[in-house]
Amino acid sequence: MIPFLQHNPTKLWFGKNQIEQLANEVQNYDRILLVYGGGSIKKNGVYDDVLKHLTNKTIFELTGVEPNPRLTTVQKGIQICREEKIDFILAVGGGSVIDCVKAIAIGVLYDGNVWDIITRKVQPSEALPFGTVLTLAATGSEMNCTSVISNMECNEKRGWSNPLVFPKFSILDPTYTFSVPLDQTIYGIVDIMSHALEQYFHLVSNTPMIDRFIESVLITVIEAGSKLVTDLENYDLRETIMYAGTTAFNDTLLNGTDGGDWASHQIEHAVSALYDIPHGGGLAIIFPNWLSHCLEYNPSRIKMLATNVFGISEEGKTNVEVAQEGIDALRNFWNSIGAPSRLADYQIDDSRLDELVEKSFVKSVVGGYKILDKESARDILIRSL
Repeated sequence: MIPFLQHNPTKLWFGKNQIEQLANEVQNYDRILLVYGGGSIKKNGVYDDVLKHLTNKTIFELTGVEPNPRLTTVQKGIQICREEKIDFILAVGGGSVIDCVKAIAIGVLYDGNVWDIITRKVQPSEALPFGTVLTLAATGSEMNCTSVISNMECNEKRGWSNPLVFPKFSILDPTYTFSVPLDQTIYGIVDIMSHALEQYFHLVSNTPMIDRFIESVLITVIEAGSKLVTDLENYDLRETIMYAGTTAFNDTLLNGTDGGDWASHQIEHAVSALYDIPHGGGLAIIFPNWLSHCLEYNPSRIKMLATNVFGISEEGKTNVEVAQEGIDALRNFWNSIGAPSRLADYQIDDSRLDELVEKSFVKSVVGGYKILDKESARDILIRSL
């Protein structure tokens, strides 16, 4: 292991009826911006539950946050906060809503364009406080300081992070995810597993605890996820997946490591920046092909994944053969729950392949377990077509 500091300041309220904690959490704020997506929270009762605990507050609303949240929406939120002197933001939704709120919170107190912060040209010094009420288990954004924002003017989707945008609190009630439709449930399962997998592929030695933490998250999500897709209102299954989503990306799984390899996320961001496809769907396509690309370069951890998570036998096989069976097992699981396996499933062909490759390199270094060059990214994308 390498030396590390673990500090996560987000207060997590988890379980049934934890919305009752909301009033106490916002007691010191008066003017609140409520941010949410397409309006499903009004259909499933979450909106009413939230307002019930915001009495005596002046409430403003920003609605219509996109599944891949856009810079223009962030800028609308910043404008509302400035004009209405907002002192607290409440995100009610999934990772997209929370990511949007993080960008709003850090942009309000910065005089320039918030895109400067997102592209890491500027280091901010303050942010508006915010909290979350989670309605979709997927990204882990409810307990981390990471966000992803799309700028459609330049067709870029950027991931960024800053310790100023840890939520002050997050309220997670698994019943609030009962109404999540099947496709979004599937994408959430893939996203959770991808976060765990990307942290699994590090190059640091002597990390047995972290490796087993990650393996346990993966095994648990496979077990619960395979049942959840046929029983969407099962509380126990929703509870398990919701907590797995938070644990998979709140920094617990990278302690003592180099952080893992996020090349698959970087390539997927390029794809969804150009084609606006669901993030989890893109990861389901790209990640197994990233594994296949890495197979002959370094099969060791792919083999470990195959044996420890998928129970692949090593008897009479080479390391590469065991690892390949592990890749096949991952692909088969995702296919079995209804995730896509080819970019063609989204009517994406090779007509913009060069552009996809270029946009995969908005960061100077892509990868960690294997550092990718542009030909490597091209190979992974071609495999994904």
